[in-house]
Amino acid sequence: MGTYIDRPTGVFPSVCSLDCPDQCGLLVHKRDGKIVKIEGDPAHPVTQGAICNKVRNMAERIYDPARLRYPLKRVGRKGEGRFERISWEEALQTISSRWKTLIAKEGAEAILPYSFYGNMGRISAEGMDRRFFHRLGASRLQYTICEAAGKEGYRYTMGGSYGTDPEDTVHAKLIIMWGINAVSTNMHQVMLAEKARKNGATIVVIDVHKNRTGRWADWFIPVMPGTDAALALGMMHILFEEQMTDKAFLRTYTVGHEELREHVRQYDPATVSAITGVPESDIYRLARMYGRTSPSFIRIGNGPQHHDNGGMFVRTISCLPALTGQWLHKGGGAIKGNGAYLEHNAIALQRPDLLKQATRRINMNMLGNALLELDPPIRSLYVYNSNPALVAPNAAKVRQGLGREDLFTVVHDLFLTETASYADIVLPATSSFENTDFYRSYWHHYVQLQQPVIEPYGESKSNADVFRLLAKAMGFEDDVFEDTEEQMIRQALDHPNNPRLRGITYEALTEKQYMKADVQPLFPGKLPTPSGKIELYSLAMEHDGYPPLPVYTPLAEDGELPFLFVPGPNHHFLNSTFSNNEKHVRMEKAPRLYMNAADAAALGIADGDKVKVWNERGQCTFVAAVGDDVLPGVVVSQGLWADSADSGALVNALTPDRLADMGGGAVFFSGRVQVERLSAVADRSVSR
Repeated sequence: MGTYIDRPTGVFPSVCSLDCPDQCGLLVHKRDGKIVKIEGDPAHPVTQGAICNKVRNMAERIYDPARLRYPLKRVGRKGEGRFERISWEEALQTISSRWKTLIAKEGAEAILPYSFYGNMGRISAEGMDRRFFHRLGASRLQYTICEAAGKEGYRYTMGGSYGTDPEDTVHAKLIIMWGINAVSTNMHQVMLAEKARKNGATIVVIDVHKNRTGRWADWFIPVMPGTDAALALGMMHILFEEQMTDKAFLRTYTVGHEELREHVRQYDPATVSAITGVPESDIYRLARMYGRTSPSFIRIGNGPQHHDNGGMFVRTISCLPALTGQWLHKGGGAIKGNGAYLEHNAIALQRPDLLKQATRRINMNMLGNALLELDPPIRSLYVYNSNPALVAPNAAKVRQGLGREDLFTVVHDLFLTETASYADIVLPATSSFENTDFYRSYWHHYVQLQQPVIEPYGESKSNADVFRLLAKAMGFEDDVFEDTEEQMIRQALDHPNNPRLRGITYEALTEKQYMKADVQPLFPGKLPTPSGKIELYSLAMEHDGYPPLPVYTPLAEDGELPFLFVPGPNHHFLNSTFSNNEKHVRMEKAPRLYMNAADAAALGIADGDKVKVWNERGQCTFVAAVGDDVLPGVVVSQGLWADSADSGALVNALTPDRLADMGGGAVFFSGRVQVERLSAVADRSVSR
């Protein structure tokens, strides 16, 4: 049969590599060695052939004329984007010689790798790269930009990233989408909810913005940013007050329910309404709906955790299913993430033993500070699977740091990104369709294998290949740098500490493409919390300096400007991915700023006007979308727009780089801004 690459024409199984919970099964159509069509795999048990426009149009991204074909070196000023072609030999020699000199002079901690999950393949994102930088002794990055705060908060309550099997949620009779624009970011949870709705389920969406998901809901509840924990505590107040809790479940499977009952008396509906902007009558209606409906399922989104109090929000909301015993009802409970079910052998894959002594850890949310203020300083930055000039908070500070002439920067990417324009050396990266890798969803329970479908584009190389070459150039002779992708996948899947992966092997995946882990219901059972139960009262939190019971804490002060600014995701980009691709920009039309009609009228802003949004960190421009999609005092944008889109909407110029209450998480959604009208826009159609 040969490999997929050897067969120039046909239809081949694949998997979506994007940082998205759905992790779709794909079918890639190829003619004469080139991808001509990408569609969903109808046989995949969860994604069932449905895919988003982002992936449907992926071939245009793969063959975009702007895609990098060969290594480059900078010949202009940093940020100017002027480069000339060099060979791989020159690129590797330049990097290794600069690093050897730097290590001899200042030590390897002067080097910082910066990456995330632009490609969710585990070999690409946390394989040979981690081995290399451990062996090098570089500074270590804390991967905190996405879910760190919420993951920590959920862990205090539930012991880890364990939730409901999404396939079971078709049985739910009440589905609450809390702080997640699932239509744009978790479309298959929407498909499952639609099946539940046909069987009588009610769908409630709680969010700061009536986005596509809010419009799809049976009932949309707008809430003031950063106050979600108060709303959850108000629900608890009513559940206890009106005897809607499952006392048997609380006695058997939780600790601290009596303390919680007394604690939430202070969160009466009148108090909570004043905090959240949700009418008292709606708080009662929501709590009674939740207390009287089984199975009830909560999809906990990433949005609310991107506040100063984000970890405590997730800790709070994760207590709700326990109060009514929803974990015992098929399809009930909650999902924040399900990644713990599919944990692979990260130690075997990443080889932390190669790190000979502890090195400093640098929070990726504070990259600007790290580049400008850290002592001893960072002298070299190696960026892959990420675009910090666009995605990191407080972007002006980040770009000031990237602009340092004494900072030797290497970027490995598919395109000349905003970050790459500051690089000294740019390396061309393969796409996921050119790699061997394995994937594990953080939402559904399937592990999937990617085998290369096409030849590497131009002279592009995978992360694994580049780090093997760099290891050789640095003189590292450790056997771990000789491991192939297949060997690393085998090592990662060999994980006796996670019996759910039993039977999922490289051989089995090559035959079946995707396999479901052996996941059993959480209850009856024992959680990996200190007590083995759901911890409504957490001694571990108390020990770590947090309140042991869920609380609402107002957002940190962020100046005196009038509007809370929430820069959410949009429908056609995924973070910065696709923001530089013409078709996706055209589908998204323009960067919009959603604002309440009363606020707009007070500022003389009409729907479709161009507006400037600013604070002490920076400014950008949007097209105003005026209406009732947000509450007064709130403005919302969508998407990370590329510099090349000429939009002026560098939203992270506005976002703070302080850290959340837990896990070192980001607080993208806790900034304040001012808005002013710039000019009227003739074509007002783009504003909706």
